[in-house]
Amino acid sequence: MSQVLSLLQKTHKASVQLRRINDEQLQKMLLMLADALEKNNHRILEANKKDLAKHDPGNPRNDRLMLNEQRVANIANAIRNVSQLPDPCGKVLEKRTLKNGLQLEKISVPLGVVGAIYESRPNVTFDIAALCLRSHNGCVLKGSIDAHETNKVEVEIIKNVLKENNIDEDCVALLPAERETVQELFTSTKYVDVLIPRGSDSLIQFVRKNSLVPVIETGAGVCHVYVEKDADLKKAVDIVVNAKVSRPSVCNAADAILVDKPVAKEFLKQLQPAFNKYSVEIFADANAYDLLKDYPHLQKATPEDFGREFLSLKCAVKVVDDIDEALEHIAEYSTKHSEAIVSENRQQCERFLQEVDAAAVYSNASTRFTDGEEFGLGAEIGISTQKLHARGPFALEKLVTEKWVVRGEGQVR
Repeated sequence: MSQVLSLLQKTHKASVQLRRINDEQLQKMLLMLADALEKNNHRILEANKKDLAKHDPGNPRNDRLMLNEQRVANIANAIRNVSQLPDPCGKVLEKRTLKNGLQLEKISVPLGVVGAIYESRPNVTFDIAALCLRSHNGCVLKGSIDAHETNKVEVEIIKNVLKENNIDEDCVALLPAERETVQELFTSTKYVDVLIPRGSDSLIQFVRKNSLVPVIETGAGVCHVYVEKDADLKKAVDIVVNAKVSRPSVCNAADAILVDKPVAKEFLKQLQPAFNKYSVEIFADANAYDLLKDYPHLQKATPEDFGREFLSLKCAVKVVDDIDEALEHIAEYSTKHSEAIVSENRQQCERFLQEVDAAAVYSNASTRFTDGEEFGLGAEIGISTQKLHARGPFALEKLVTEKWVVRGEGQVR
């Protein structure tokens, strides 16, 4: 029997115990996990340094991999927030008695075993484990080789806390980091109930095309900010800068800025100093290029640049005639993650919010808010861009399914 299959079988068996554990015990365990995380932060940071040492220090994607004391503290607080969320399982969703006397209840129950495949981002290890345990689900974690040293220490801490609380430590499993292990995960329909990929578009598409286990996509983010002609331009600059530079390596960062022609000259004039401060490289269409010709970090855009998730301090800019062209452009290039309009015209804002097909749509706010913790969901497994079961921040409330419970007194059909 392979190592992967053995781990999957153990997690599947351990997940049954989680269905019996009461809410108070799970809350206590998660609070202890948050404390243990802070107590062992030095071990986590040492392991994280080993992972970072494998990469070019100048790689902007290192931001996803890097942990520091503040980020560890944030993860611990997120776990505490998850512990305080209501138990999503055991809710009576529907209840009725049939004419033959059968008593029916539809209740929320755990999914069972959740598999997660993700790149870098060692914080995801704690997020997924905390959310799955809080919702009485086992979880199988397949992190990337980039963060393997960090992930090993993190899962060791999780398992120790589970043992201290008399919960089977096999409820959480870390698979070997080698990519080959995913093939066995893809075919383990008997032991894994749902698979969630989190990372690049290429990873997500690979999982979609190869997995026999049902997949919930957490999609890549090609996010737009549209500056409409009635926008408050100072507000627009602030929103665009925040959406692009506050954390450029994440999926809710802006990748393309659309601006109406009547305000394009003035808006881009105001945007340039702020972008230049962060050395943002702009890929501009012909009209924007003429308006930005003195900007030091300027490139002519190709059509492909408007469908790119840059994940760095790079951004596409396009001048559009009006909201109709903006909506057409977004429909063509959006990955249906997060889209924003900046305008003081309420009618145009409402039209944008109604017509744009995305998991999160904004008026006069940064796309950077698309996040489970920011939305008050405690944490997230990822941002789902599909339309089945879960959409948007995929968090505790969606880690359940339904079960019909039927109570009778000898009825036969």
